[in-house]
Formats: sequence, C-alpha cells, structure tokens
Amino acid sequence: MFESLKKKFSGTIGKISDQLSSEEEEEIAKEKAKTALKEDEKVKTTEKSSTGKTKGETVKTASGIKDKTSKKAKSDSDPKEEDEEKKSRFSFFRKKSEDEDSKEGESVDVSDDEKDSETSGADFLKDTTTLGKDGEEALKGTKDEPSGLFTFATHKTISEKDIDDVLFELELALLEGDVAMEVAEQIINTVKEDLVGRKIKRRSDVAKFTRDALKKAISDILVVDGPNLKELVQKAKETGEPLKVMFVGVNGTGKTTTISKIADHYVKEGYTPVIAASDTFRAGAIEQISHHAEKVGVKIIRHKKGADPAAVAYDAVEHARARKKELVLIDTAGRMQTNINLMDEMKKIQRVVKPDLAIFVGDALTGNDAVEQARKFDDAVGVDGIILTKADADAKGGAALSIGHVINKPILFLGVGQGYGDIMEFHPDWMVEQVLGD
Repeated sequence: MFESLKKKFSGTIGKISDQLSSEEEEEIAKEKAKTALKEDEKVKTTEKSSTGKTKGETVKTASGIKDKTSKKAKSDSDPKEEDEEKKSRFSFFRKKSEDEDSKEGESVDVSDDEKDSETSGADFLKDTTTLGKDGEEALKGTKDEPSGLFTFATHKTISEKDIDDVLFELELALLEGDVAMEVAEQIINTVKEDLVGRKIKRRSDVAKFTRDALKKAISDILVVDGPNLKELVQKAKETGEPLKVMFVGVNGTGKTTTISKIADHYVKEGYTPVIAASDTFRAGAIEQISHHAEKVGVKIIRHKKGADPAAVAYDAVEHARARKKELVLIDTAGRMQTNINLMDEMKKIQRVVKPDLAIFVGDALTGNDAVEQARKFDDAVGVDGIILTKADADAKGGAALSIGHVINKPILFLGVGQGYGDIMEFHPDWMVEQVLGD
C-alpha cells in the first residue's frame, strides 16, 4: 500500500544525505590538503632551523667550521683573505691545544678575533646538543595543532542551494504519483522551511532531519478537523435521535459495498443501523444493497425502482426513530459530478431528511480524478468526510495524501479488501508511518 510514495520519500532522504555528505567529503579533502601543506612548511622550517644556515652560508659542525660557499664564490675570493679567515676560524681550536701543553697557571693572551671564535664555537656546541630536542618540539607542535578535518561537521549549515535540486525532483515525482499540485507545493515548502538553516553536527543528522521534516509536512497535510463518528453515534444512542448519514459519489467507486461495510462495522461496535435504499435510479441497485444488508444482518428500507429517493430516506429515518436505532445509512444513486438532474435529486434528499453527515466515497485508484470529484460534490452538497475504497491496491497513494487537504475534510475510513470486515478507520499517524516508516 502506497509503495510509490514510500519510495519517493525514501529516495529523497537518501539523495539529500548523499548531497550533503559529498560536500562534506569535498570539504574534508580541502582541509586535509591545507593541513598537509602546513605540515610540509613546518617540516621545512624545522630543517632550516636544525642546519642553522641556508645554502651559501657557513655550516657549523662538531669538528670545526667548514666553509660551504659555492665554488664560484671561492674562485672569486682573494687567497690571502681566505688564509686570514681560516686562521681566525680555527684559532679557537689551536688555542685549546696550546693551553693543554702549557704549564699550569701560565696565562695566555687571546686576541679579540679568537674570543669571537671561542664564543661562536661554544654557541655551535650548544646548538648541536639541543638540535634534536628543538626538532621534536616543532614536530610535536604540528601534532597538537587542530587539523581542521572535522570543522565541516560542526559548522555546516544546510542552505537552500544544497536541497533545491533534490526537492524539485521530489515535487515532480509527487505530481507523477497523482498528488495534487497544491499538496505537492506545500510539502516542498514545509520541508525546505524546516531544513534550511539547520546546523549539521553528525552525518547521520542529515537523514534524521530530512525524515522529520517530511513527517511534519505530511502530518500537516493529513490532519484535518472533522466529525468524530464514535462520539456522534454514542450521542444518538443517548438522545434517541438517529444519526443520519448520506453517502455520495460517482458510479463504480464501491459506494454500495462500502455502506454494507460501515453497517457491519457498527453492528460489531454494538449499535443497530438501518439502510435506506435510495438509489432507485440504477437497475439492480435495490437488489444489490438488499443482498448486502441481509448478509450483515441489518434492516433495509426500500421502495420500487424509480420511486422518489427522498421518500425512501424519510421512511428509513422514521423507522429508526420508532425502533430506537442509532444510525441511518442512506444510499444514493451514483452520478457524475456534472449530472445536474441527479445532483438536484440528491439535494432534495438533504432538504427532506436533513442528514447530519454527507460522506463522499471515492476510488483511491483514480488518483486526481477522485480529488476533483470530491471537490465538485463538496461544492454541490457539502461533504463532511471521505471514505477511500480500494486503498489496498493503491500503489501511488496520491489520492489518500491529497483529497482531504484539497476540500479540507478528513478521511474517515479506508476500504482495504472485498470482505465486510475489510475496512479500517483512518489515522494520519498510521499513513505517515506507511510512507516514512522504517
């Protein structure tokens, strides 16, 4: 039942989840690339600090200070200057050797250049000692720093652009499934309103938010204020005035069979209904309703074929009053909503017996046709509630989703089979679970 709607909504949830998840993956990939670039730069910085000098500068080593200038620079320099520079560089180590050979307590003069060399050498030895630790600290800093890979999950906000294309596809799919235009538009607008601006903390939130938004949208469509038949029948039992219900609809929707199912339903609830065979126009209609009444054990009031339908209904009401029966179910001739004469005949029944409720019986399989028929009957006689037949065979579900919203009247029952017991009270929450349940 309603498999098509279920697939459409399930597909939408999946598509929106995939859409936002793909954007998440792209964002994470970008963050990874940025992080990798930053780490690469830090590694280069660490290497630079560990060597102390870039190419073309002096590099300090444990055994001394070696000139790393390019060959070109060496060839261009003065040999005398190079000798003096080398002498200055190695004066620290020569001095150290001389000190070891000298006598204890003997003082040695050290030139200013040698003092600078000594300081430089000491600094170098200190650098070579702490170099490894500095590198480790630098690398540790890169690990402790937030990588940014999960910033999407805490900052991503659903935008209209993220879901527009998917919701447009859903709207087209709903229209193809016989959902009325205004209903499809309201569902899309409600979902968009609920999703846009929401912040996503986890990937699973996308599906949950989408499902919740669809549930709200469908509930808003299906929940329509209307009569409570249980309360009305109970009130009729207490007051002694029967509840009068007139059934209307076009030919072939299963109206007569539905009246029999309703009669059986209330018999099982402990009430005593009576049926009025007011369809005196169609050949065989009286015999058909009489057969059903006998099967379910309900009294039927009938006249000859071609009799006044209003007179039959009037007699049924009087019988119910006299026998203290709580419910009068009035059958009427099936007619197209464009048949003016038969519509006038139905209005006459209303004037004579003043029914408490007029219930439209529609075929769920006709989709948008059922919606349009309900609109026409509501304009002509005023519909108070809806019964949809053949719901068990309805894969699309467009009529069930649309009909109540279009005429602003509730669906009261669904026909779900051929047997007298194959009728169920309609509850919006049940249908929401049918199309969005796990």
